[in-house]
Amino acid sequence: MLEPFTAQEWSAIGLSLRVAVTAAFVSLPFGLLVAYILARFRFPGRALFDGIVHLPLVVPPVVTGYLLLLAFGRRGPVGAFLEQTFGIVLAFNWTGAALAAGIMGFPLMIRAMRLSLEGIDRRYESAAATLGANRAMVLMTVTLPLMLPGIVAGTVLAFARALGEFGATITFVGNIPGVTQTIPSAIYSFTQVPNGEAPALRLTVVAVIIAFAALLASEALSRRASRRVLGQ
Repeated sequence: MLEPFTAQEWSAIGLSLRVAVTAAFVSLPFGLLVAYILARFRFPGRALFDGIVHLPLVVPPVVTGYLLLLAFGRRGPVGAFLEQTFGIVLAFNWTGAALAAGIMGFPLMIRAMRLSLEGIDRRYESAAATLGANRAMVLMTVTLPLMLPGIVAGTVLAFARALGEFGATITFVGNIPGVTQTIPSAIYSFTQVPNGEAPALRLTVVAVIIAFAALLASEALSRRASRRVLGQ
């Protein structure tokens, strides 16, 4: 017979969803901006900028978390400024977990959006401009609707990556039950204590189900968006 979830497990599940949703949707406007810049503009240092954007994919997550701690910790330059000016503390707080998770999922979001944008036939935008639409109007009425499948895919990929983030999160905000303990860090904690196999397994199953549901939703929404774009 399956044992019920404990309060600690429910807390980890709820916090993981909160962190992942926040990370994905706060990253969305920045992702659109960066994807548009990389896809449409050529400028000195573009390759360096592209490399920095995708750096979280190739460096160990612990390195990303440590850099965040140096910059956004209470003694870091950005963290000290945010605390003194706005009273915002990111280190060892769930908002810091959302920041770390968002940064780790950002390259995946950018890649999906950029590929979608690069696949758009520029003649549609040119036709809209010929009819009198300015650049902002073309972006809102032509470009963004055409790249909607990529926006959906990128957002869901960022959500799924944020849901599974461990290394950067635990380095930056720690593993505090009820405060910063997400599903991955809770699984890690349960594997370190006696009789922790059952809750670790339950959380593993939950994580797989949520991630799989997100991927299925992404596929369904992308197909629906593609049909709308094609007018079918």
